[in-house]
Formats: sequence, C-alpha cells, structure tokens
Amino acid sequence: VQLQASGGGLVQAGGSLRLSCAASGRTLSGYSVGWFRQAPGKEREFVAAIKRSGDSTYYARSVKGRFTISRDNAKNTVYLQMNNLNSEDTAAYYCAADKTLITSSMVDGDAYDYWGQGTQVTVSS
Repeated sequence: VQLQASGGGLVQAGGSLRLSCAASGRTLSGYSVGWFRQAPGKEREFVAAIKRSGDSTYYARSVKGRFTISRDNAKNTVYLQMNNLNSEDTAAYYCAADKTLITSSMVDGDAYDYWGQGTQVTVSS
C-alpha cells in the first residue's frame, strides 16, 4: 500500500489543522494506521493510531483531548484532526500502516511496514 500524507501548513497557536493519509494500491480498511511526528533534532514520536477495525484509537498523552484520529474507508483515508495547536506540535507528521499490528505495538513506529512522506506542521506563537 502507498500512503500520501497531506494537510500540513502554518497555523497560529490555538488553531486547527486536519491531516489526511490517503492510500493507494490497497484498501486501507485492512490496515491499522498510525500518525507519528518528528521535530528537528528530536526523535520520532508516536501521536495517534487507529485499529483496522476502527473501533479502537490510541493517543500520546501530549495530544489526548486535542487530536482525533478517524478513518473513512469509503475514501480510503485516515484523518488526524488537530485542535488547540501549540508550538510543541511543530514537526513533520508521518502516517504509517500495517496489517498485523497487535495492540501493544500500535505506538511503536518500528512495527509499521508502510510509511508515507511527511507533511510539515508549523505552529507560530
């Protein structure tokens, strides 16, 4: 499966953005999908994930209550709605997918087989 992340941009603190992760080549409904981010000079970190069933979602503590991950299987797309953004959310955001993840691996980027290119999110204060 090929993944295409989009929707990043420049936003003021307190603002919102919606990232999209569109799949091609395979039906995304068969994959669990995660969002990760990496800021300059920092390690990649888990942001959010959704199981392929869509009935379970997972969030990093730093984004819980502000970000929402969802999927639209008809559009073969997973979304990350980001609200109340702050400067610490500035990073390149990546989506990733895998067919066989177990719950405990949802937060582990190394467990995902497929990655999209990043989309930059910059939050100005």
